[in-house]
Amino acid sequence: MAEKTVHYEELGDIVIAPEVLEVIIGITTAKIDGVHALRNKRFSDRLGKKNEGRGVYIDSKDDKVAVDIYVYLTYGVSLPAVATKIQKEVKEAVAQATEIIVDEVNIHVVGIMTEKQPKPALEDLFDEGFFDA
Repeated sequence: MAEKTVHYEELGDIVIAPEVLEVIIGITTAKIDGVHALRNKRFSDRLGKKNEGRGVYIDSKDDKVAVDIYVYLTYGVSLPAVATKIQKEVKEAVAQATEIIVDEVNIHVVGIMTEKQPKPALEDLFDEGFFDA
């Protein structure tokens, strides 16, 4: 996805890089009860899995924005309820912060984690450089 121009002002354009949206989406998702972690290289390596990526993928076609989020949820939660909450909160957070309307938020549950497994710190949910957007 290329940078997205949000406003046309007399003073100039306001352009938001996709990496900024990834950070907003990642932080919003990670803070939702029932989300253990996003799929990313660092977290997957700890589990012995070799997954690349940040867990947040954005695609923009024909002025429509679609987001795919790959998450590990906590055992015992209602998967549909948590996934629906992620969808709603991500749409709201992106719209509030950027005025960009997200048309789709697709949730991919890639694993269930027990309560015995410690939840990673917010910074550990993302690859190195994720917050350097």
